[in-house]
Order: sequence, then structure tokens, then C-alpha cells
Amino acid sequence: MRAPTNRRRHGLAFVGLVVASVLLSGAARPAYLQAPSTFAARVAQLSERGGDFDFDNLISNEKSYLHVIPALHAARVTGGAYVGVGPDQNFSYVAQIRPTIAFVVDIRRDNMLLQLLFKALFSMSATRVDYMSQLFGRPVPPVSADWRKADVDRLAKYIDETPEVASVNRLRARVDAVIRSFGVPLSAKDLATIDRFHRKFIAEGLGLKFESPAPAPKGYYPTYRELLFETDREGHQWNFLASEDDFQFLRTLERRDLVVPVVGDLGGSTAMNAISRMVSARGERVSAFYVSNVEFYLSADGKFQSFLGNVARLPHTERSIVIRSVFGGYRLRESVPGYYSTSLVQPMDELLTGFSNGRYKTYEDLLLLSR
Repeated sequence: MRAPTNRRRHGLAFVGLVVASVLLSGAARPAYLQAPSTFAARVAQLSERGGDFDFDNLISNEKSYLHVIPALHAARVTGGAYVGVGPDQNFSYVAQIRPTIAFVVDIRRDNMLLQLLFKALFSMSATRVDYMSQLFGRPVPPVSADWRKADVDRLAKYIDETPEVASVNRLRARVDAVIRSFGVPLSAKDLATIDRFHRKFIAEGLGLKFESPAPAPKGYYPTYRELLFETDREGHQWNFLASEDDFQFLRTLERRDLVVPVVGDLGGSTAMNAISRMVSARGERVSAFYVSNVEFYLSADGKFQSFLGNVARLPHTERSIVIRSVFGGYRLRESVPGYYSTSLVQPMDELLTGFSNGRYKTYEDLLLLSR
């Protein structure tokens, strides 16, 4: 997610938290407009007005993102509903958790547009190599059973050594046609943004990096290649593109309109409450809530109390967990040398009771006093 800027690093004291009471009480004219599909209606029903940011967050800057996978397996976090933020690191978590529905929430409308690009590519791709080829603007290789067994080394080699498609414009037109079929109302500006995003993947290939408002990308930001090859602490690869089975699970979920991009503020009163109501109406419970490092910003913006209230309202069980990432020089027991980010898991109930009973009073308490 976003990297910390020069804003306040330290959270505010959390006085008068609403968590306990919650626990007790339970734009521009579209360039085209189609009759909304079920998918489009769901996106509109859940979303709120988004914010604008001066950078493109196309991939994660959390190199440690897969370090939590063994903890998810050990805690038997599986099924239910998944809620997460940011770009495609969500896919690797969803592939392991295997939820029945996933909501990808972000205050940036651009992230919803990026998710529509990914959804179109899943729809157009029969296998991982198809997906990667079309994401990076390479010709799709001839159908072969061997590609289903390919490791990420072979996939990366194909992208690295294969020239771009003869006509990027034709590829872009095909992708946009699929995006239009989803029925989500998009302005000319939205379509131009999706076009810019896709062309950036094509131009930069596996060397694509997270961007920040800083004058130059930080040296510790990983590339797409590094995220693709990342492992847990034991050296196991868990990226969703490392396994054809994982990819096919995601492809099925996307094609059934069960990966829902939502424009929303984790500390707001609209999107998160709407997601809670939808999860409850489906008879589901949230199995995992991936928050990246958004808690840092919510703390600095004075929205942490409302965020906790939103978490408390999510239907969940004692096994439900929060996945977070931490930046800014905190050295935690889960931190790994050579990684600027640290990825953590915490039971959702532990987060909520920690603040309601006064054990945690600040964001720093949450990081340093969590077991």
C-alpha cells in the first residue's frame, strides 16, 4: 500500500472508543451507459465517492507480503468472505484462503479501475501464461499442456524474451471491450486511466515498480519480478501465479463476479458498513481482512476509532484475522533482515478487545504490544 510520508508518525490517543458499544449492540457524465449488470450494481451499491492521489499504485510495495501465509494455514483461515485493500497482492491471499466472495476496497477510485483491468484479463485468459502475456502485452503462446505445469521461472523468461504484440492498440481495444461488458459506468477519464495503467505494465514489464510521491522510487520498493518470485520465510512460493490451481480458482471467482472492487474508506461510514450488510445477508463471516498499512494513515487522520467500529461490525468468528503491513523502521519480532516492510497477522477479536479494554491506546501500542 502507500509508503509513509513526512506526516505524523505517531498515532493519537484513542479516547472514548466506540468499539465496546459496537461489540455489545451487535461524477463526470459517463462516456457510455449500459443497463447495470449484477456486478455493476454491486460495485455501485457498495462504493462511495473516492479520493485522488498523485501517483499510480499499480503493484504492492510490501516485499514481505507472503511471510504470513504459513500463519494463515496454521490458523485454518479458510472460506467465508475476504476483505482487502490495494492491487493484486490480494490475489495471493485469496488463492490461499479460498473465500466464497472477496471485496477489494480502496479509497482511490483508480484502484477500482485497476481491478477492472485485472478482471478483464482473467476473463480473457485460460491459463497463467495467457494472463501474464496479455497483462504485459506479449503474444499469447500456442495452447500447450506444458504451460499449465510451468514454474514462475519459465513464465518470467517468456515475458522477458518475447517482444511486444504487433499492435498494442488492438490488444487495448479488446481489453476495453471486455471492461465495457461489465456494465460499470466509466467516464472518458476513467477509460484513459485504465489505458495508461495497462500501457505501463506493457512498457515496463517485470521491472515495474511501485510509485510514490517522492522524487524518485525508493531503492527498497520491489519490482513486479521480485513480488512474483517472493516466498515465505521457509522459501515456499505462494504468489497466485506460481500455481495453475491457484490461478484457476481466482479466474473462476472473477468470472462469477465474486471479486468485487469497492471505492471506499476503511474509516468511513458508507462502504464498510455496506460490505458488512452484504456479508451478513449472504450468511457469511469475514475470514480475513487485509488492511496493508492503512491503519497508520487512519491513526494520523483521526479516523482510527471509526475504523475499529467498522471492524467490529464485520460478521466474523474467533478465527477471523487481520493481515497488516508495517513500515517506518519498526523492528518487530516478525521483521526479517533485508525487508523494509513487516507483514503480520492478528486475530480480529484481539485487535478489538485490545482497544476496548485499554491495553492498546495508540497505533504504536498495537504494533509493540500485540502478542
